[in-house]
Amino acid sequence: MKTVVSLAAIALAAASFAALAGEGGPRGDHFKKADTNGDGMISKAEAAASPRLAKNFDVIDANKDGQVTADEMRAFHEKRRAEHMKKVDANGDGLISKAEAQANAPRLFEHFEQLDANKDGQISKQELEAGRGHHGKK
Repeated sequence: MKTVVSLAAIALAAASFAALAGEGGPRGDHFKKADTNGDGMISKAEAAASPRLAKNFDVIDANKDGQVTADEMRAFHEKRRAEHMKKVDANGDGLISKAEAQANAPRLFEHFEQLDANKDGQISKQELEAGRGHHGKK
């Protein structure tokens, strides 16, 4: 199950930044780890330790103050998630059919049956969120 949930999170969200965006629990711990001086923000120098964060730092730093906050990280992550959902949900109905998953998100398609909790032949945003909520759990 851990693999299924991990793949769903990757397929939906470009999850590179998900762990850095939270405030409490394991996700918040990752943000705190990146924030080496403990000021509640990640500077460009602090971001250098994370190649993915460093690569996207200027895009994530929405107010261009040279610091990334948890809110900016969350906003970036949500934007990426929405962009990916739009790409996968080809007909724009807010649901991912098996055909859409097969055509646009092969890793999601591989685990479609497990993620389709209500077995209606479509994966809703809520079903994807539920899968992401279990990310990292067995």
